[in-house]
Amino acid sequence: MHENPQGFKKLPSLTYPPSRKSDQSDILHGIPIADPYRWLEDLDSAETAAWVEAQNKVTFEFLESIPARTRLKERLTGLWNYERYGAPFRKGGRYFFFKNDGLQNQSVLYTLARLEDVPRVLIDPNAFSSDGTVALTTMGVSRDGEFLVYGTSISGSDWETWRIRKVATGEDLPDTLGRIKFSSPAWAKDGSGFFYGRFDGRTDPLTDARTDGSFNGGSSKLDEVNRFQKVYFHRLGEPQSSDALIYERPDQSEWGFSPDVSEDGDTLFLMVWKGTDPKNLVLWKDLRDATAEVRELIPEFRAKFSLVGDKHGTFWFLTDLDAPRGRLLAIDRDRPEEAAWRELVAQAPETLESAHAVGGRIVASYLRDAHGVVRMFSIEGAPMGELELPGLGTVSGFSGEPDDMETFFGFTGFTIPSAIYRLDFATGDRTLFRKAALDFDANAFETSQVFYPGKDGTRIPMFLVHKRGLVRDGNSPVYLYGYGGFNISLTPSFSVGNLPWLEMGGVLAVANIRGGGEYGEDWHQAGIKLRKQTVFDDFIAGAEWLIREGYTRPARLAIGGGSNGGLLVGACMIQRPDLFGAALPSVGVLDMLRFHKFTIGWAWESDYGSPENAEEFRALLAYSPLHNLKPGTAYPATLITTADHDDRVVPGHSFKFTAALQAVQAGPAPALIRIETKAGHGGGKPMAKVIEETADRWAFLVRVLGVDYATIESVSRPHRAPGFPHPSSE
Repeated sequence: MHENPQGFKKLPSLTYPPSRKSDQSDILHGIPIADPYRWLEDLDSAETAAWVEAQNKVTFEFLESIPARTRLKERLTGLWNYERYGAPFRKGGRYFFFKNDGLQNQSVLYTLARLEDVPRVLIDPNAFSSDGTVALTTMGVSRDGEFLVYGTSISGSDWETWRIRKVATGEDLPDTLGRIKFSSPAWAKDGSGFFYGRFDGRTDPLTDARTDGSFNGGSSKLDEVNRFQKVYFHRLGEPQSSDALIYERPDQSEWGFSPDVSEDGDTLFLMVWKGTDPKNLVLWKDLRDATAEVRELIPEFRAKFSLVGDKHGTFWFLTDLDAPRGRLLAIDRDRPEEAAWRELVAQAPETLESAHAVGGRIVASYLRDAHGVVRMFSIEGAPMGELELPGLGTVSGFSGEPDDMETFFGFTGFTIPSAIYRLDFATGDRTLFRKAALDFDANAFETSQVFYPGKDGTRIPMFLVHKRGLVRDGNSPVYLYGYGGFNISLTPSFSVGNLPWLEMGGVLAVANIRGGGEYGEDWHQAGIKLRKQTVFDDFIAGAEWLIREGYTRPARLAIGGGSNGGLLVGACMIQRPDLFGAALPSVGVLDMLRFHKFTIGWAWESDYGSPENAEEFRALLAYSPLHNLKPGTAYPATLITTADHDDRVVPGHSFKFTAALQAVQAGPAPALIRIETKAGHGGGKPMAKVIEETADRWAFLVRVLGVDYATIESVSRPHRAPGFPHPSSE
């Protein structure tokens, strides 16, 4: 086999399906912008459907020719066949928790009165459809634990249908709610109903769904722009058409509302979001007075304000106002003016990620160099110590009522499966509640954290996971993963899907680049709008560091990321095609001049800027992956992944980028797209589809990077963790 300059091993030549080029062109800010594949945005057309079928045929023929693919799928199936739990929470004297027996497409919701009781299935989403493509996406239990609102979505869509179930009997009320997206229920204290947000419309996009989960001419509804969300109150037992309108803003099309109800039940909060910017307003309504108007508490988009809890009319908020790494404030309902605000917990060197009022105290979760730290404070802000954690990892959970004397939290790391702990506030004891066990020798691998200089010298953290005793001879295959946007932090997390890569001798590198939230709002702001190129520079610098330090070389270096991370991969492979052997952009935002025209895309302008703004347009055009492909360039081997029901980042992004990449690719490396059917942006994807797609990603890298897959376990022995009995044992 001969290698090209990137080290790519020669493969049989691929013949791509033809992609018709139109003469479509727009004039944006005086600049002509050709868009020859605009027709691929039409998801309902027969031409697009034929193109999708033809592209999948080429891609799957390539993947099926890789010997490692079968073994990878077998190994992943065996690895994923283990019991895993979500952290329990309590409502109305009952516990609720999620559990997956192993290979169930969707996790099951259980309930029980006491921890020692045999749990009862409350909702099994696997019964919603034969192939697991109908998922449980939203849920909220009433305060008395009598009722559960639950939302379902079809084939990964963000659109949801809500129903209400009686917890005691498992029976559903006749209530059915639609036109819901980006909302969660906020129950009234008396359990009579709940507040929620919905979009208006004459039809519900999900009513076009067939029983098999496919859509009949409904894709155009899936990509409609989402604006003018309103807040309603739904009373149990009544039709949705009778729901009371609580609040709307016809003058603010981009405002969305997240409702919450105070612990005493007297106050309705409306957290007002605008796009994906973390800054929000806070409105409130006195529920003791039926005639009370919605009033302003935080009237300007100055900072992030998240409600932590309340007591006797004093509200606790986590905010980054004058504190980019976060602090806690107390605001009195009767004296809401800013001059009367009190600081409970000052900004710390670490980033305050979340806080919960539980056990008569505040439990605060911080990030220290992108890994978890937990501290406790009294409700007056006095320090009460730091919670000892099992190691370097990610912490989640701590839900509960203010007076609960117990809570549960999860802890995980890159090679540490999720463990659930029970924290007893009366004794201070932390006890292991459930721990996953699977067929994987975690001791054979190590996790470290390194810091490398960005292009401008900024210190960037990166996690590295690999086999112990790794020799840095420049030959290790490396998978570099990143996100870099929307104030989202990448922390150590366990993913079964990564294990075969590690077993094959691969290195997993996770870069905490700017644009994320690892070091607070300043870190986020450093990578948005006109500064977005900084994100790509940070990622490229991480790749260069891995090569410079002897971990790998370009021919053995792959980059991956999803959604905004798909943009990251697309931009970096376009800017530095010489630096990477493979690129895996998943459900990516790849057309930076039209992202705002579909579904919730307009909301991303807070991070990306607007193509309607001349200065921001120029910045977007400079890095937009679709618009910067150059003929005659040898781009890395590329496997683009998307889904036909993605109504967040519509698949037209990936379709057009694929057609354009195939047209200009000068080197021998494949440029393929894998289009999942009956799936969306990723949420609620059935386990079977997750396993198949993960196996295909690694198989692609095995082939194009020349990875030795002989060390993949050929026989898997599923382990069972001691835990709750199986439903069949009831």
